[in-house]
Amino acid sequence: MMFLKLLLLVAAAGLVTSTAYLLLVMIASARFRRDQRRETKDDGACPPVTLLKPVCGMEPDLEANLTSFFAQQYPSFEIIFGARHSDDPALEVARRISRQFPAVPVKMVATGEPLRPNAKVCSLVKMYAHAAHDYLIISDSDVQVESNYIAEVVRPLLQSGNGLVTCLYRGVATGGLWSRLEALGMSVEMTSGAIVANLLEGMKFALGPTMVVRRDALDAVGGFEPLADYCADDYVLGRDVSDSGRRVVMSHHVIDHVVINRSFLCSMRHQIRWMKSTRFSRRAGHAGTVLIFAMPFGLLGLLAGGALHQWALGTGLFAAAYLNRVLLAIVSGWGVVRDRQALRLAWLYPLRDLMGFGFWCASYFGRMIEWRGDWYRLEDGGRMVLVKPSAATLARTLADTEAATPTTTAERYF
Repeated sequence: MMFLKLLLLVAAAGLVTSTAYLLLVMIASARFRRDQRRETKDDGACPPVTLLKPVCGMEPDLEANLTSFFAQQYPSFEIIFGARHSDDPALEVARRISRQFPAVPVKMVATGEPLRPNAKVCSLVKMYAHAAHDYLIISDSDVQVESNYIAEVVRPLLQSGNGLVTCLYRGVATGGLWSRLEALGMSVEMTSGAIVANLLEGMKFALGPTMVVRRDALDAVGGFEPLADYCADDYVLGRDVSDSGRRVVMSHHVIDHVVINRSFLCSMRHQIRWMKSTRFSRRAGHAGTVLIFAMPFGLLGLLAGGALHQWALGTGLFAAAYLNRVLLAIVSGWGVVRDRQALRLAWLYPLRDLMGFGFWCASYFGRMIEWRGDWYRLEDGGRMVLVKPSAATLARTLADTEAATPTTTAERYF
């Protein structure tokens, strides 16, 4: 009996902390919208920009994603695509699109097999060597943007004290329940965490789908090379820029992040990998994340209340948790990033909250993560160590070793 009462008390305490978090999200959301309305639009200065776009194979909506970067209403920019091999099908898609936009300078860089754990960063190192401009935008291949994207995200860097700009994003499902749930997590959970962090301490990190940085700020932290051993390279880059004395700024421009994981297994592995990388990158903050979930405490309250024959109390706690998460989806998913799906599926977000708690629990089981078929061990600080390369990786590495030609080439299309 005493144990059940203790569980009921834990459930009530958890609902208090998750409600406090909801209030913080409401305050941060109101501030974001206020600052968005007040943001001045200065279209005078438009420095030339280099877009760095690492790609790897075919993905859902890849052609539409890449096309959105070509169709920018911006006077001067180039796009550098990077893949391990020149015959990567994603590069062929980029070549086909480039022929439709002959005015956009494009470079294709074949980077070869990565020599360090983070393949994306290894590609960025070699792509950066071909960058012609001092304003750099790093964006993922599963991102789709509006035509004013470059102008909006570069503008904050015109202030000398700012060193890096990052963006919130909406999750865009590509089909199936698990894709929708992961997209909801992007629009609601990720958005909530980022705006609350910005409210409480300012931006000390970056979000990978878009990172905009000036060359001087990037070079001041050693370029891309120091990031090549980390899983959460976006977090590390933002932290390093902030520690160097330059500000990291959250843009008020919101982009679309296309969810490429459609099956339960792929989605689960992706989200557990992200949770594990956060655990090793920010131990204290990750541990405290348990206090912001609501549904686990609501479910605990329902079960403990029922066991104590206090069904009214247990049902009330569960209903409070459910309402808490529906409100969070509306306030953050719709109120901040204007995701219509988050508004329409707000009733489903409590399930995503419960899944998020499960992913959080799973992050404390082991150090191993899987990334594109390769297995890595996470070390303190978020460093990765390759422990089991896939058969495909071994074959490609052997082919590169035996090849007599260099692995880095660049093609230019003007």
